[in-house]
Amino acid sequence: MTEHSGVQENLFQQVKNRLAPNLSFVHELSELLGISYDSAYRRIRGQKDLSLEELKLICTHYSISMDEVLNFKSDVVSFNTIAIGKDGFTFESWLHTLLGEMKKIFDCRNREIIYAAKDVPIFYYFEFPEIAAFKFFFWHKVLIPQSNYKNDHVDLEVPAELFETGRKLLSCYMKIPVTEIWSEDTISSIIRQIDYCMVSGFFKTKEDAFRLCDVINLWLEHVQSQAEYSFQYMLGRTPEGIENTYKLFHNEVLVNDNTILVHMDDQKVSYLTYNIINQLITKNPVFCDQIENSLRNLMQKSTMISGTSAKERYRFFNSLHEKVKTLRQKIERMD
Repeated sequence: MTEHSGVQENLFQQVKNRLAPNLSFVHELSELLGISYDSAYRRIRGQKDLSLEELKLICTHYSISMDEVLNFKSDVVSFNTIAIGKDGFTFESWLHTLLGEMKKIFDCRNREIIYAAKDVPIFYYFEFPEIAAFKFFFWHKVLIPQSNYKNDHVDLEVPAELFETGRKLLSCYMKIPVTEIWSEDTISSIIRQIDYCMVSGFFKTKEDAFRLCDVINLWLEHVQSQAEYSFQYMLGRTPEGIENTYKLFHNEVLVNDNTILVHMDDQKVSYLTYNIINQLITKNPVFCDQIENSLRNLMQKSTMISGTSAKERYRFFNSLHEKVKTLRQKIERMD
């Protein structure tokens, strides 16, 4: 064993964690590096050091941070990014990539998601096709000008393939133990977006805007029901799940961004949202520990409204319904 075998062992473990169970690690390594099986085995056993180029190739191919491999502690943190518009990366590609990330979490034996939600978590958009379709329009029309989106008006019918991908994303999310931290501003973003589109003439009729208001109210009722049962389930199905796998907290003032911390067996991953929907992803252990400590502290300064906290839960969701009611009244007054 060489003095670098610990680093290689750490790297190879990261690779194994990313490989599908039906793939041979030795075969994948030999193919990637262009070496024989015997040479691959010698590297795996720590009998031969990886070259710097081989290390770079493996890390790049499997999206592994050098910080992860070297356990390097510094003020510099490496991130992967999921960004729409970069190098022709489309919304469809972005959604498929998110699904891939969610499947990795779902496949872990021990898993947990902690989500500080400044905006409505994207997974919920696919509970209702109308919300998914509206968001699809808004993002392409307002946030992704280079998309050359053709529609001039809001279309509440989302492309079937896109919606199906989103439903798979939602299905995985609902089967993972989740803690969400909301504030009264969590639905403010979509309300402002509907208002903006109404003022800008993007709705063909007021009825489409009213329809969205109705759907948001129905969605809020469903989330409230999930909080009462303390587990997630698909709308329209019999509520079935494992108690205490869905925890919802209400924070009055401190949810300033969309931050997700994920436990995947013995690993932590942080997802930070920027430019509304794009993602920065890191497995840097020091950074992830800081994010987790921040989120745990945020929970301590919040009120749990899932489970038995009926009074606080009703009060919170009534305040959200009032926001939707105010939007509806504003739309009614528009010419």
